[in-house]
Amino acid sequence: METTIEKQNEANVLIKSEIPNETVEKKVDQLAKQYGKQMNIAGFRKGKVPPSIVKKMHGEQLKQDAEGEAVREALESAYKEAGIDKSAVLGDPIFKKYEKGDEKIEAEILVCLRPEINVEGYEKLVPEYEVPEVSEEELEQRIQTLAEQSAPLVSLEEDRPLQEGDTAVFDFVGYLDGEEFEGGSAQDFELQIGSGQFIPGFEEQMVGMKKGETRRIKVTFPEDYQAENLKGKEVEFDITLKDIKVKSEPKIDDELAKTVTKKEDATLETLKEQVKEQLRTEKLSKLYNDDLKPKLLETLVEAYEFDLPENIVEQEIDNLANQKAQALSKEELEEIQGNAEKIEELRESVREDAERSVKATFIVDAVARAAGVDVTDQEVSQALYYEALMSGQDPEALLKYYQKNNLFPAVKMGMIEDKLFAKLLDLDNAGKK
Repeated sequence: METTIEKQNEANVLIKSEIPNETVEKKVDQLAKQYGKQMNIAGFRKGKVPPSIVKKMHGEQLKQDAEGEAVREALESAYKEAGIDKSAVLGDPIFKKYEKGDEKIEAEILVCLRPEINVEGYEKLVPEYEVPEVSEEELEQRIQTLAEQSAPLVSLEEDRPLQEGDTAVFDFVGYLDGEEFEGGSAQDFELQIGSGQFIPGFEEQMVGMKKGETRRIKVTFPEDYQAENLKGKEVEFDITLKDIKVKSEPKIDDELAKTVTKKEDATLETLKEQVKEQLRTEKLSKLYNDDLKPKLLETLVEAYEFDLPENIVEQEIDNLANQKAQALSKEELEEIQGNAEKIEELRESVREDAERSVKATFIVDAVARAAGVDVTDQEVSQALYYEALMSGQDPEALLKYYQKNNLFPAVKMGMIEDKLFAKLLDLDNAGKK
């Protein structure tokens, strides 16, 4: 077996190997003997199946296994000769060539390595920034909003018709083809007019009603309504308005603080302090996401130069090309499908972005290790669990989806990036010094 090594750059090594067919045949014989000791075939004692029978029954599989073993040996030999640590190898090797001839197999295999990046001095690349201030006007506006949201509903004393923004208290009965339908009735139901909680047309037709009035309205259920028997159907509702409620005059005092914070010892001053800190955090978060994070990432990417592993770049190209394809029109997709040249054009159009993305990932990883920043798998699971709860999804189902689709590494990398940048920018202490 003849093997040569061509170092294309620091991250990619091309291994060329010529594997004689004799070598493959010898391995076929060896494997046939091994398999024969494990097989149980009628007419032969267990473990005594002759190699010739094994080859006759499983010849093609034996040949594939033998070729695979020969290639692995070629790679092992090349790793040893080139001083490649197997832990530095990223992903599966890429076969650039695999030709079977009358005398030998010619293989060219690209092995991709984790880049070694010297990130010394990364601290000097962190941008300076001004911690956002919270004005008195902003604070007062937020407190006013909280007061309006917390103000209790009270019955309207004024004798006027129901209008948008009011909360109606009413009874209703729904009829489909003249018959009451299940789930179409309620008593003392409270609905804010204009909230869009009911199907289109319902709330609009209630506007103008007075307390004690009964009105019949007609509405049509949407075609995508969840109840099969009501999809797209026109129905009627008898509505009796019993009360009109409006927000009471908002009060900004200690009672508001207790209501908002759910703490009996809260005061208006402590509420203001809490709200001011919340506003500062919101502003800092916006500054980080809109400005600091992209600026720091861009600075890091520009500061370091190194070779990128080809297989990782190709994977990212596939990912970005698929995302771009999803945004194309039906006609554009049909034009690309089955057209190798068009597909290659699409892939090349995202190559530069893919290379920058891969480069950024390796830099963030290297700087995080240098800074002693890491995220555990448990932290990733907890973050996803919380995300599911906040969005009303099933946490267990979401976790399984991420595991099944191998999305954990990407989420983890994103969390490492944010944790690293927060440390470099000292966000936790911003404005507290």
